[in-house]
Amino acid sequence: MASKAQLIEQGWAALPAEYRMPATRPSLDEARAWCKRLSETHYENFHVASWFLPERLRTHFHSIYAYCRVSDDLGDETGNREQSLALLDLWGQELDACYRGETRHPVFVALEETIRACDIPKKPFADLLVAFRQDQSVTRFATMSDVLEYCRYSANPVGHLVLYVCGYRDEERFRLSDFTCSALQLANFWQDVREDYDRDRIYFPADDMKRFGVDEATIAQHNFTPAFRNLMEHEVRYARQMFEQGLPLIGSVDHELAVDLDLFSRGGLEILRAIEEQGYDVLRSRPSISKTRKAALLLRALTGKFLGRGLGQRKAGRAA
Repeated sequence: MASKAQLIEQGWAALPAEYRMPATRPSLDEARAWCKRLSETHYENFHVASWFLPERLRTHFHSIYAYCRVSDDLGDETGNREQSLALLDLWGQELDACYRGETRHPVFVALEETIRACDIPKKPFADLLVAFRQDQSVTRFATMSDVLEYCRYSANPVGHLVLYVCGYRDEERFRLSDFTCSALQLANFWQDVREDYDRDRIYFPADDMKRFGVDEATIAQHNFTPAFRNLMEHEVRYARQMFEQGLPLIGSVDHELAVDLDLFSRGGLEILRAIEEQGYDVLRSRPSISKTRKAALLLRALTGKFLGRGLGQRKAGRAA
């Protein structure tokens, strides 16, 4: 049986070489450059969305994204449960060290400055690791409450981190953010039913499947039945209601963050609409947002950004 040190070494070997723990602590500039490079090369949507945020905050969002990205990969990309758990334990230790100012990984060197500047508590970062550890053993959910409890750790902390960076730390905004983040997580689940099943994960609540008469064989065989359609329609409706519950958050934050929140919420709603337009048959192929609709979402966001900037300048002029 492999030792923990051997599991960690084997796990690093399955991941990109730059993820490994460096021998020496990088400078803050080097760490920030590392996080920026990861952010802009691994997820196009994050790069686009971060463009709408104030420039002074982008380095903080790069460090948070890098933490989330690497954490997720430690849990999902080694292909070995024991290796992933060993790496996640190590990552948790580095998070503790980060709050003591003793870390040397570029993610945490950059994150250390973000935590200091934005006064972010450890909990949302630690909560994400709870979800990634849970992924190693929990692949079925009995009720929607169980699914949402998973979202509490896998998605909602990201919204809290965004609010902390932007200077918000009240419970009401966190509550609204939780609706949006959980809804986005659900939209991604319903978009990726086939892909998740290939990884032995089903996010449909078992009691919903039973209620609509859908069993695992239906998903495994990509058998799009009337019963499956009814289940999918129900889950899409539920996710849309969650998005609607979170929408008031957009009107409660400054304009630049509101543009970003609007973009993500509408993107999630577009996923749900794509599922509907595909007749709820997510077993045949993965629903996706067309380039035309993506362009429309970006145009709307750009228009909002520049109109908001002009409004802000006019208000400033009147004040002067």
